[in-house]
Amino acid sequence: MTAPLAPVSRLLTALLIAAAPLAQAQDAAKASRFYEDALQRYEKRDIAGTIVQLRNALQADKNQLPVHVLLGKALLADSQPSAAEFQFSEALRLGVNRAEIAVPLAMALNAQGKQPQMLTDTRLQPAGLPTGIQQDLLIERALAQSDTGDTKAALASVQQARALDATNLNSWLAEVPLRVRNRQFAEANAAADQALKLAPDNAEALYQKASIFHANGQIAQALAGYERAIKAQPKHAESRLARTGLLIDVNRDADALVELNELLALKPNDPRGTYLRAVLADRAGDAATTRASQKKITELLDPVPIEFIRYRTQWLMLNGLAHYNLGELEKAKPYLELAARQQPGSPLYKLLAQIALTEGNANQAIELLDGYVKLRPSDGQALLMLANSHMRQGRHARAVQLMQDALKAKDSADYRTALGLSLLQTGQASMAEEQLAQAYKSDPKQTFAGLALVTVHLRNQQFPKALAVADTLARANPNNATVTMVQAYAKTQARDYTGGRAGYEKALKLDANQLEAKLGLARIDAVTGNYDAAEKRLRAALKEDERNVNLLFELALVSELRGKNEEALKWLDSAVSASGARETRANFALVAWHLRKGQAPRAMEAAKVLLAKLPEDIEALQAYAAAQLANGDAAGARSTLVNASRRAAFDTPRLIEVARQQAQAQDFKAAAYTLDKALTGTPNDPAAVAMLSSVELAQGNVAGAEQRARQVIEANPKSALGYNLLAEAAQRKGQGAAALDALRKAHELDKSATSLTRLMRAQATQGGKPASDLADAWLRKNPNDIAVRNTLAEQLVQAGDLPGARRQYDAILKAAPTNAVALNNLANVLIELKDPGAVDMAERALKSDPRNATLLDTAGWASHRTGKAERALQLLRDARLRAPDNPDIRYHLAAVLAQAGRKGEAREELDAALRGGATFGTLNEAKQLRATLN
Repeated sequence: MTAPLAPVSRLLTALLIAAAPLAQAQDAAKASRFYEDALQRYEKRDIAGTIVQLRNALQADKNQLPVHVLLGKALLADSQPSAAEFQFSEALRLGVNRAEIAVPLAMALNAQGKQPQMLTDTRLQPAGLPTGIQQDLLIERALAQSDTGDTKAALASVQQARALDATNLNSWLAEVPLRVRNRQFAEANAAADQALKLAPDNAEALYQKASIFHANGQIAQALAGYERAIKAQPKHAESRLARTGLLIDVNRDADALVELNELLALKPNDPRGTYLRAVLADRAGDAATTRASQKKITELLDPVPIEFIRYRTQWLMLNGLAHYNLGELEKAKPYLELAARQQPGSPLYKLLAQIALTEGNANQAIELLDGYVKLRPSDGQALLMLANSHMRQGRHARAVQLMQDALKAKDSADYRTALGLSLLQTGQASMAEEQLAQAYKSDPKQTFAGLALVTVHLRNQQFPKALAVADTLARANPNNATVTMVQAYAKTQARDYTGGRAGYEKALKLDANQLEAKLGLARIDAVTGNYDAAEKRLRAALKEDERNVNLLFELALVSELRGKNEEALKWLDSAVSASGARETRANFALVAWHLRKGQAPRAMEAAKVLLAKLPEDIEALQAYAAAQLANGDAAGARSTLVNASRRAAFDTPRLIEVARQQAQAQDFKAAAYTLDKALTGTPNDPAAVAMLSSVELAQGNVAGAEQRARQVIEANPKSALGYNLLAEAAQRKGQGAAALDALRKAHELDKSATSLTRLMRAQATQGGKPASDLADAWLRKNPNDIAVRNTLAEQLVQAGDLPGARRQYDAILKAAPTNAVALNNLANVLIELKDPGAVDMAERALKSDPRNATLLDTAGWASHRTGKAERALQLLRDARLRAPDNPDIRYHLAAVLAQAGRKGEAREELDAALRGGATFGTLNEAKQLRATLN
């Protein structure tokens, strides 16, 4: 009885499927309407209403890029920096151009105490941004650098901002507190005077001038200056706060109380004002008000995440002191610790030590050895004790610094050993090798130095050196099982498996419990193809220790060698589960496993666990970056790799690997910097030279790229790579004939579609016809070669042969119906041909990559040309946020805005497109439209 209903069921399903795109389009249109209303509210500073409407927009369509950008700005204005950061991050994830959110994102990070992240985030680097945005971002960077105590860098950022526009008031205002902090009062006065020259009645400029008097102890002038600032702007709270404190300092408590009441009327919940209230109450003997004020400080600041105020020393001190005075020592500690770090040697250290002793925590009190060492840097014994303590806690960079200081006072093998071991842990292998070699040479009893030196030599594949040191150690320590085992390991790494096996067997005779010797024998079994023996040996050892990470890991390796992937993954997962906080070998292997198998989400999960264990380890950062790239998070990978490059010091092989990943993440500037570091350590390294050539081309350093390209050709004359690089350098220099010669040579060495398309493009610039002949000849033999056919189509468009180009794109789509490039290019051809099918073609292209600004622009313009104004506006706003530097997109958006009656916005878009005098495809149309909007 149910059979007759089947067609109805199928019809219903079909209708539902057909309705889905329509519903999505309706949601997008609804979201767009909410956005347009929110934008008008934002312009009127109705922040609350803006946020409501934008959240409504997100409920309709969570992928609307303009909504996330505007919501981030509104949340920042509403003092919700964490929420603002999330929205800006979402906008970046959806593809916004960083110029659109760089400054507000920096402000959001600074407001949350994330200054180091803000300074290292590659998305927030000023280079490459428009001038005005660069200047604002540099001021934010200066604030962050000042917060983190790097006044020199902060001043450099201010100067860099001023170089862009000396008439901007903000750079002068930003300089004053930096100069005051450095006690550079003449320079501070000059900056304040220049600010007042630019804006004589500006309250902030008047306040900054008064602050200089204040810092100089010129009380009368400071009080008068603060009063002038208050007169210029009665609600200038910082001036009232400073004046109140100054009045208290000169014992004018009655006047201070009047000023304080004005301040608290303006900012009743400012903890600094509350603290001044406590001071005045304490002076008056009012214990109840004093305690109540201190309690209020803690109630105001405790709910604020400590990360938000970690660089606000005043707030940290206020809350720490308030808790301390209230007898709440455990609560006082984190605030005082952070404040003390920003004020080394201050009385806060006395409070922290007293708290530690009160709690019976002598170890924490001993940490104050840091302060002692700074006062007495020549006390080598204290330095060595402190360095060893830091090494045990994994703070190897600090240990390096301590031992370097110790060696300045006295040369000691002990110090050099400690320094070498610390350098080794920070990834500075070459420097570690030098220190360890000196330590071992001066004192052969430095066994740890010798063992570490063997490890360094093996890592650098310097097997003779490693064996020489290992043999010397073995002769000096014939009955030491560890030394014997290390010697066996060195032989095994040098592929002396017979010698390695004998060494491991000797080590087991000396110490039957030497697990590393058992593992060494199993590895020799595996590498020589005796998998059964290796597995048997490992399983026998596992019976004695079922959760031994090394045994589980080796079993995973043997299983993979035998082709038993599921079993290998089981052993690997077991090894990770059994690993302790400092055991990471299995974690690294698990990340690599999932990446090899194309399991990106699982690789990211494994990488997060790894990085939590080793947040500062270079290899862990690289593994995490690889997982980020596999998951499409290129921006995150760039930031991670900058950190890795910095920590790699001058370890050339490691730096090359980091640079390779940076190039993969399209971060060419960072890759060039990393490769320069690599070549500093090892000049003329062929791998680094070859990579730097392509990176320099990507950066536009033509001279450097040409030099590197010739080096590559000289080293690899039968490779096309050097000639391709040389050709691009020639093209950048305008040397068309030289570029053609190089590309012909490259095509001779590498007869591929890639080399042909490069040659076609070069020949097209020299006349066009030869390129067509080359393409026709190639396509007769390779009719389905999309790359060559697409290049030919592009050249036909440039020549004005739109029907010919259409035929080529039709041929591509016949072979590859979802090819986004061909779909988009054909849509543009159809727009020019006034074919209504352009909209459908553009929408098909957009489905393949909804975040692509070019595809959004084409779809938006096609919709506009066919009268679909609402869809056009939605698409073109999105495209403009992703590519604000694209003047054609700005013109297209302006045309739609002008048609919608939003002439003010249209003028802004056109002015931005026409700024700088650059030429672009729709330049004439943009000028004509701008003339009609005057």
